[in-house]
Amino acid sequence: MAEVATTNAPRPQARGNAPRRDNRRDQTPAEPKQFEELVINIDRVSRVVKGGRRFRFKALVVVGDRKNKVGVGVSKGADVQAAIAKATDVAKKNMITIPVANDTIPHDAEVKVSGAQVLIKPAAPGTGIIAGGVVRSIIGVTGIRNMLSKSLGSTNKVNIAYATIEALRTLVPREQWLNAPKKAAKAKTEETK
Repeated sequence: MAEVATTNAPRPQARGNAPRRDNRRDQTPAEPKQFEELVINIDRVSRVVKGGRRFRFKALVVVGDRKNKVGVGVSKGADVQAAIAKATDVAKKNMITIPVANDTIPHDAEVKVSGAQVLIKPAAPGTGIIAGGVVRSIIGVTGIRNMLSKSLGSTNKVNIAYATIEALRTLVPREQWLNAPKKAAKAKTEETK
């Protein structure tokens, strides 16, 4: 039987003088993300130019912190990743703060933006989020756990997203909502005097 010669010579280095790597990523833990990002829709859009059509991608992204902040962004890019990155930046710049009371919204709201009309209502504990499509995606990244909604009119996802954000923007804390009719009545009586 032939003996195999073993030596303690170092292994050859890969790629010239570069140190050998074990194809592992750095073991440093990634910092936790502050916001949750969710891509709602991606469309391929085109514009007609002299030589033909130029295609780009349009992304609709929602960003939220699962507490009380949410934002929606729409942007276009040469490829899908660029469009998503730009839309995420737009969403982070346009974030709103929502008043949340007992894991639901303080009162109902109905808003129409362009052709899309969105109705949102508070719900009892244990109801969950009763919403469809775009509205569910947006409410999912907020701190709201119980809510009813209905999307009326247009089915355009961008317009529904903007209408949902506007409906959430019109919400006021429960104390202000309960005192609003009294203030309005008081103002009306002062006008008549």
